[in-house]
Amino acid sequence: MEKNGAVPGETGKRDENIKRGNWGNQIEFVLTSVGYAVGLGNVWRFPYLCYRNGGGAFMFPYFIMLVFCGIPLFFMELSFGQFASQGCLGVWRVSPMFKGIGYGMMVVSTYIGIYYNVVICIAFYYFFSSMTRVLPWTYCTNHWNTPDCNGVLNVTNGSTGSSFNVTQILNQTLKRTSPSEEYWRRYVLKLSDDIGNLGEVRLPLLGCLGVSWVVVFLCLIKGVKSSGKVVYFTATFPYVVLTILFVRGITLEGAVTGITYYLTPQWDKILDAKVWGDAASQIFYSLGCAWGGLITMASYNKFHNNCYRDSIIISITNCATSVYAGFVIFSILGFMANHLGVDVSKVADHGPGLAFVAYPEALTLLPISPLWSVLFFFMLILLGLGTQFCLLETLVTAVVDEVGNDWIIRRKTFVTLAVAVVGFLLGVPLTTQAGIYWLLLMDNYAASFSLVVISCIMCVAIMYIYGHCNYFKDIEMMLGFPPPFFFQICWRFISPVIIFFILVFTVIQYRPISYNAYVYPNWAITIGFLMALSSVICIPVYAIYCVLRSEGDSLLQRLKNATRPSREWGPALPEHRTGRYAPPLSSSTESQLEVQLLNPEKPKSDEAGVAVAITVGSNGSTHSQDSKI
Repeated sequence: MEKNGAVPGETGKRDENIKRGNWGNQIEFVLTSVGYAVGLGNVWRFPYLCYRNGGGAFMFPYFIMLVFCGIPLFFMELSFGQFASQGCLGVWRVSPMFKGIGYGMMVVSTYIGIYYNVVICIAFYYFFSSMTRVLPWTYCTNHWNTPDCNGVLNVTNGSTGSSFNVTQILNQTLKRTSPSEEYWRRYVLKLSDDIGNLGEVRLPLLGCLGVSWVVVFLCLIKGVKSSGKVVYFTATFPYVVLTILFVRGITLEGAVTGITYYLTPQWDKILDAKVWGDAASQIFYSLGCAWGGLITMASYNKFHNNCYRDSIIISITNCATSVYAGFVIFSILGFMANHLGVDVSKVADHGPGLAFVAYPEALTLLPISPLWSVLFFFMLILLGLGTQFCLLETLVTAVVDEVGNDWIIRRKTFVTLAVAVVGFLLGVPLTTQAGIYWLLLMDNYAASFSLVVISCIMCVAIMYIYGHCNYFKDIEMMLGFPPPFFFQICWRFISPVIIFFILVFTVIQYRPISYNAYVYPNWAITIGFLMALSSVICIPVYAIYCVLRSEGDSLLQRLKNATRPSREWGPALPEHRTGRYAPPLSSSTESQLEVQLLNPEKPKSDEAGVAVAITVGSNGSTHSQDSKI
């Protein structure tokens, strides 16, 4: 029988799963996953966490958490999606009662997709603003500047403001606002005084938001077939830009000071639980676990693809990128600290403050500053788009797989368009004068402890409800070898414990959100918690619904039926459904086979030392296959 796809060692490039499609080749999948995992957090969160938690000492718990939590969870999600060839909803045929986990992942991806594209649109705005002879945030002579503005450059001769001695600068630290900060707050955002005071929609940001959504839609217009080609550029070019900025950064005076500050180990902090909590959280969030994107991307792999190898390559690449980005950021910040005559901690920042205030200000000190600014914001755009592609594809794939009929599969482009339009409309409030308050609220609550809860329940559902032995056999059937013993131990014991530790740490470390001096009101924090709960609540609500719909005379019987794998669970293609997934023989087929076995012309099994095993092909025909007694 001719098979509809690849077996191990097959080099054919045609789609294995004709109905859903596959990646053009394995490089496309790896690059897409790298683009998904490597995002804005690698540039603006990791370096900050590193210097805040003991510099080089932070690397130790960081890599420990990578080995015992990051890579195992990454491998679990890739293997889960690849085995079933389904998105984050379809895979829960493995245990229908837990399908709420898939809905929770969709809710999380929706929230992140809305605000992530707003960050990309701000990067677009700065990218376009950088195309000028003098960066607009260089001097304090603009109409949006205040008397408190104190730039690091002198307007009269373009020389540095070295006439200020260290004492004057330190005395003005509390009062000083930089030109880049005033450009960010008073011109780009026109920031309002309260989260409830939306003010006007910032039309330039709205236009850039439209541009970013159009770019995302065009890149996903044919699903993984089109995005797989785009990632050759979006996933690789940021490394070119990082390298250019790194070479430029380390040649600057004071760069060594910044890098030393970034890497110098403070070993006493190793014993601090907060350092280990930050390391675990950063690994967990930066790899994109529990977003649904890893399951979705892996579902377009061919069945026998070695996702074990891919998970190690992608996870290590993601973490190495974070470390590399730290060198780039702190070489520039060290230069700026040296220029101002202050400590690096005075200019270091994290989050949007690093990307849109501290780093742009440092760029104004460089010769040909608009060039470096264009490169930096172009890198941020590409890093953001790589993640955004997968977030949108996660939602589209979940919808298309759930409906599952040929009509919606043929019209997948329209589903993508509809999701993009809804995402754009929901992002409009984030382009108002209070938009940054809402963006940070979503970032802090919508995708924080809810991800940890979802991931923990997913581990328990696969390892203990479906059964670790069953899952290990599935992986062996798919890859040709069982998961290494180390991963078996991590999945069953170590990773769930670390995830639970992250959850406890997140709760203990919780502080009400604030933005600079602005403290969020209680009603806004309540909305934040409701956003966080909206994804987690999907799990118990769907579980109750599933149990009520299940057959059974008692609650225990209903629970058993609700957690038992459905008939559709298993490999998507008939030729891969062997062993315990092989379709049962019909009575007519069995009678036909009995006649064939009684036929005297057939070879006798005892003469050959083998028994004839009869299997049913995917087209319903029968064929014999020798198997050892």
